[in-house]
Amino acid sequence: MALRKLAFATARFLVSFFAMSLLVHPAMSQDVLRVPQLTDIATFDPDNGFEIGAMSAINNVYEGLVEYQPGTVTIVGRLAKSWRISGDGLEYVFDLVEGVKFHDGSAMTADDVATSFERRRDGGLALSYFLANVAKIEATSPLTLKVVLKRAQPSFLDSLASPWGPKVISPRALARHDASDRASNWLNEHADGTGPYALAEFSRGDRYVLKRNNNYWGRKAFFEEVQIPVIPDISQQLLQLRSGDIDAVPTGYPIAQLPGLPDGLTITSTMSVSLYTLFAKPGSPLEDSEIRDAILTAVNPAIWSQDAFGQYATVAKSIYPNVVMNPNAPIIFPTNIDRAKEIITRKGPVNLVIGLHSAATGYQLVSNLLITQLASIGVKATAYSLPPGAAFNLKDATVQPDLLLTIAGPDAADPENQAKAFFTKNAPVNFFGRYIDEADQLISEAGELAAGSTRNALYERAGQLIFDAGIAIPLVEVQDIVVHTDQIHDLGVRPVYPPGNIDFGSIRR
Repeated sequence: MALRKLAFATARFLVSFFAMSLLVHPAMSQDVLRVPQLTDIATFDPDNGFEIGAMSAINNVYEGLVEYQPGTVTIVGRLAKSWRISGDGLEYVFDLVEGVKFHDGSAMTADDVATSFERRRDGGLALSYFLANVAKIEATSPLTLKVVLKRAQPSFLDSLASPWGPKVISPRALARHDASDRASNWLNEHADGTGPYALAEFSRGDRYVLKRNNNYWGRKAFFEEVQIPVIPDISQQLLQLRSGDIDAVPTGYPIAQLPGLPDGLTITSTMSVSLYTLFAKPGSPLEDSEIRDAILTAVNPAIWSQDAFGQYATVAKSIYPNVVMNPNAPIIFPTNIDRAKEIITRKGPVNLVIGLHSAATGYQLVSNLLITQLASIGVKATAYSLPPGAAFNLKDATVQPDLLLTIAGPDAADPENQAKAFFTKNAPVNFFGRYIDEADQLISEAGELAAGSTRNALYERAGQLIFDAGIAIPLVEVQDIVVHTDQIHDLGVRPVYPPGNIDFGSIRR
């Protein structure tokens, strides 16, 4: 009897110990995916923030009408199962998927989609520009939505497919939490979408948790829970990945360490719109055409791209990423180093200050190589990291670097999205406010044309003018590289998404 009691007590202790172990180490569960991010989430509102690291979470909680197919820029349906475009390119009619429910349990209708789109278009929110060309949004049946444009816009579907494109939010949540702010304050840290995951925990600066939506209309997510800790130190992420405490390092894994990954780790990579580009301020030494020619000779990415990124980079062909447009006549960097040295000797001394968009490892790596290359022709260059967000205010800054090194990637896979984001007169991310009237006219003409060789030729010509003037110098396109445990697969990375933004809904173990 005593032995039976002892055995029972021992068994009960072991069960309790095992249960406690699961509570203390819930991340060890096969039903939990653990993916860190380097930066905190400013807002979870899909209409009101240019979130970078949070895209994976936001786009698994919310959905749009269409999306890019993983690994490509092919547009496929999401909440829309099909669509039709009128002959004049002004009307888009979307047939919606049946049986979609919001996380609050209510059924989604075309009226709900219209309400979300109107919030985006009319709310004065950060991403309202995506629907600035929309004249009318109406539900013509419970599952049919018609969108009427002010002018033909061949890039419209790309804008809808963008990771920052308009998403569908529960109108019940919008109405319930509207404090005369279109529910913006509530949506900063809460959510109610239709995606494969629902937001379960928002602990600012610490971690975020998503729970599987078991009533999801499409293919169910594999993992019951996604834990997203904020780990701003990449070295800590590496240690935790190797010790098994997280499942992936989504971005920033040192390129030099990729060839020698430890057993159990692997790489998922895909083409990307991560185009490292130099922007020159007005009045910089590059406005002298000879000095510009010498500097272009020194910074020619064909010389150093392999040293920086190995097999994971491609020399830029134009101001547009290759995945957006492959030009017929790629830009050409001069290669006569002796002539470059002679120019700097004759014109010198030439000093350059390079501002880095952030302190991220990639910017440091590229800037160090550029400084070395410029020194080889007699140009003295220095670099410093700009404070967070400062790159977007350089136009009005009292002190400006001569060159800004940034990743100039568009928010959608169409050349219009690239040109009108960075290079036209009123472009929202025209860092130094420089533009060329002729290029603006070409871009405007191209925006009215249907996709094809004529349209691309206009964009290409505009890009060549911008490069020739030294306004922007495209350098290299770097692949999106995710290092993760070999126990997970189907990460669903997409070229237009910011680096490291994987699809939690598609991942399987």
